[in-house]
Amino acid sequence: MNIGEEIVSAYLRYIKHCEFTQQNLYTPDVQGEIDVVGIHLEKKIIYICEVAIHLTTGLQYVKEKRPNNVGKLLEKFSKDIEYAKKYFKDYEQYFMLWSPVVKGSQKARHSQIKDVRIIKTKIKEKYGKEIELIINKEFDKKLNELRNYARDRTEELKSSVLRFMQVEEYLKKHIDKLNKTTLDKNL
Repeated sequence: MNIGEEIVSAYLRYIKHCEFTQQNLYTPDVQGEIDVVGIHLEKKIIYICEVAIHLTTGLQYVKEKRPNNVGKLLEKFSKDIEYAKKYFKDYEQYFMLWSPVVKGSQKARHSQIKDVRIIKTKIKEKYGKEIELIINKEFDKKLNELRNYARDRTEELKSSVLRFMQVEEYLKKHIDKLNKTTLDKNL
């Protein structure tokens, strides 16, 4: 289980209402795989997501011991876009990069923030497609959307990520109630 892909899959299923989600979709025409795909059949929308959960280093792909975020992600999104063009040409297409920790400033020599901006620009120039960046604060917002969804449900949620969030939220409510009573003070 890849927790990042689980989070994205849960978001697409429960927040974006995709009837179909697939993690690690192997593409038939090019070598490799797409991290997460979500399809909303009724609205004819496809979400194609690359997920990079690199916590301590931030978004950091390397090749020959050198930073390679731009090369790696351009390759991944180019493959993703070609796949969508071939198999989902009648669908509204959304491409997303999900990464909770993206470091650097515009002035830094190896800025991950600068890298994602370059990737976004190059994809727009080459394919006319936007890459939605679910990074840093935006990633946190998406987690909070999932947490709020979990908080409001009483049924057992099938996603392990959402079930965990549901347990957390119900535990918080329970502890708050216990703290207001004298029964728990004797334990």
